[in-house]
Amino acid sequence: MPLLTVFTPTYNRAYVLPKCYEAMKKQSCKDFIWLIVDDGSTDNTCELAEKWKKESNGFELRYIYQENLGMHGAHNFAYNNIDTEINTCIDSDDYMPDDAVEKIINFWNACDKEKNISGFLALDAYDNGKIIGTGFPNNIKCATSYEYYYKYKIKGDKKFILRSDLTKMYPYPIFDDEKYVNLATKYSLLDNDYMLLNLNEVVCIVEYLEDGSSLNMFRQYLNNPKGFAYSRRLCMTLPYAGFRYKYRQAVHYVSSCLISKNKAWLTESPYKALVIAAAPFGVLLWRFIIFMAKR
Repeated sequence: MPLLTVFTPTYNRAYVLPKCYEAMKKQSCKDFIWLIVDDGSTDNTCELAEKWKKESNGFELRYIYQENLGMHGAHNFAYNNIDTEINTCIDSDDYMPDDAVEKIINFWNACDKEKNISGFLALDAYDNGKIIGTGFPNNIKCATSYEYYYKYKIKGDKKFILRSDLTKMYPYPIFDDEKYVNLATKYSLLDNDYMLLNLNEVVCIVEYLEDGSSLNMFRQYLNNPKGFAYSRRLCMTLPYAGFRYKYRQAVHYVSSCLISKNKAWLTESPYKALVIAAAPFGVLLWRFIIFMAKR
C-alpha cells in the first residue's frame, strides 16, 4: 500500500484536468495513489479518467463519482475513500512539480511523528516559481495552523498534507441548496489537539482560474450564507483564538445571517454580546458584499 493519496476534487474541469494528470505522470516517485473525486460533472471527466486508468502511468489511479455537493462535499467523499497513511489535495486547476511526491514522502518518513502531529504544511507557488505568500520561519519546528498564520504571520495559501485517520474526523456539514463550506474549519478543529510540522519546499503549482472559488468569493458569500455562518460561528468558539480574531468572525457571521435572512442570528450565536458589538460592521460588510458581487 502506498503511503500517500493525492486527491483531486473536480467539477466540469475536463478542459484543464489533463495538465494535472501529465504532472502526475512525471513524478520522480510513483509510490502514490491519485484519487479523482468527480463532484457531479456533466462533461467528459469520467471518460478521461477511465482512459487514463488503462494507461501505464506508473501509479494507481482511482476515480469516484458523487452527485454535486460542492468542494467541501467532495472533500468529505474523498476522506471516506482514502486508505493511505497521509493525503493531500491538489485542485483540478493546479499541478505538482516533478519531485513533489518524493519530497512529501521523504519528509514524512524522516520526521519525528509524535502523537500530537496531524501532518505538515508545504509551500505553493505560481507557475513562474514565485512562492505564494511567505515561507516558514527556520526556527519553528511545528505549530498549529492558527499559530502559523496569526502568531508567526506567514501569508498565502499553503499545502496541507495530513494524516488520513484525522481527516476523517469533523466532516463538513452539508446545507440544502448550498455548495461551499470553508475547508479551514477542519484545520481549526484539529488545532485543538494537534500541531503541524512544516516543509519549506514547493509541492504545488497554483493557477487561480476565473471559474475558481478563490476569484469568486463575493458570490460565494451570497450563494452560501449558511455555510459561511457555520464556519464563523465555529471560529468564535475556538479556545485558542484571540479577541480580534473572534470579533472579525462575529462581523462576518452577522453579514452571512443577513444574507440568509436568518432571524435567529442572535439566539444561535455563541457569544451574544460580541455579536451585538459586531452588528454595525456586519451590516456594512453585508452591503459591501452585495455591491462587490453585483460588480
